[in-house]
Amino acid sequence: MLEEFVNYISYSLAVFGAILVFYGGIRAVIEILAKEILRKSYQYHDIRLDFTTKIVLGLEFFIAADLIKSILQPTLTDLIVLAVIVAIRTVVGYSLNAELKELSDNK
Repeated sequence: MLEEFVNYISYSLAVFGAILVFYGGIRAVIEILAKEILRKSYQYHDIRLDFTTKIVLGLEFFIAADLIKSILQPTLTDLIVLAVIVAIRTVVGYSLNAELKELSDNK
């Protein structure tokens, strides 16, 4: 019962993170196509800023899902794999946050 509940929560967070990243990508593509088709001038960094924000937030949901899933997998090997995954996602998130700050400052 608890295992199913934790799996459901973890899966829901991961799906929501994926939807958020997908939504950001679709939104960026639509913005670029609309600006190109209408021949409007646009700032590429505005679109990147919006898309990067969605990616960072999606990564946070992925990390939360992995942490919740680790409740069910307390073996040392699984925890090491989780630590590596979280470390990689944290580095990517940090890099994207630095890029967001740079884009926001340039705006």
